[in-house]
Amino acid sequence: MYWNREESKPTVKFDGKITREARIIALSDPNDAYNEPLYKGPLPDNSKLIAVGATLADFDKKAVIDQKPNVIFVSHPNSREPLVELLQKFPSVEWVHTRSAGIDFIASEGLAESDVTLTNAKGMFSSTLAEYCMMACSYFAKDLPRLMRQKKDVNWEQYPVSELRGSTLGVIGYGDIGRACAKLAKAYGMRVVGLKRNAASFNDANCDHMYGVDGLNELMSEADYVLISTPLTEQTRGMISKEALSHCKQSAVIINVGRGPIIDEDALIEALDSGKIKGAGLDVITVEPLPKTSPLWKLENVLLSPHNMDMTLTFMTESTEFFVKENLPRFLRGNDLLNPVDKAAGY
Repeated sequence: MYWNREESKPTVKFDGKITREARIIALSDPNDAYNEPLYKGPLPDNSKLIAVGATLADFDKKAVIDQKPNVIFVSHPNSREPLVELLQKFPSVEWVHTRSAGIDFIASEGLAESDVTLTNAKGMFSSTLAEYCMMACSYFAKDLPRLMRQKKDVNWEQYPVSELRGSTLGVIGYGDIGRACAKLAKAYGMRVVGLKRNAASFNDANCDHMYGVDGLNELMSEADYVLISTPLTEQTRGMISKEALSHCKQSAVIINVGRGPIIDEDALIEALDSGKIKGAGLDVITVEPLPKTSPLWKLENVLLSPHNMDMTLTFMTESTEFFVKENLPRFLRGNDLLNPVDKAAGY
């Protein structure tokens, strides 16, 4: 079962009685204000936060070891190796929850091969990323860079613009973010085509056609705007390759809110610089922060944002609240947890 910030209401009453304890350690920055719902509480009955830290040494203490932690909350960006070490140190751990939607920053063989349940914050960031997607589409359709130049130059010169109505949005990775984007795109009168691994299981009235993974080139050739919202896995790394980009219309725009390495960045830069595609809106880059030597800084047909289009004023705090108020009560009662992650698949 998955939780969606737009559609899911806070749970008022949970099924069953509390039958177990939650002994929590947080692989997090102790000064992270977004984690106050966990650090300061109140926590559900039978729950306690044992320790907070970023390395194994922070938890390798008798006071922690003796309490046999069974839950790990993860929000620190450099958590891959420490998490594996903690799982080895504490075989009592049953459940790991990450404050983010993506798990690429903690994904490892050690985690995939463990018996722990993994959940994430899927559904927390979809609405704001969908808004960014439509903003990026409009940015190129209305040629906002030209508008800004003309204002700066005190130049009143009319020019034709495009409209989103009747254009096609191609969504690669039709999960929670993709569905939210499709919903807004339909409000603009756009046609929506999608691509997902299990195309046969697709059911969404906002999508006009769903391709399987073998339909990537068809989607690329059909779409006026290509949204990448798939998670980063070994299968999706580099999937937007030079070959895939070669199928795009010259008027196509690439929008990436997934992860940078999903795109072959050199191939994208070449396509943008040569005019093979119209533009790109990039909220995620292969190397972050983006090096100052990157050609992306100087390309006028690139809309760049520093991986912050999901950083609303409340999103991180709400993500921690989701762990405390929605999933912790379920864990304590032995109920199914929301937002389970397939550790092998990576999402």
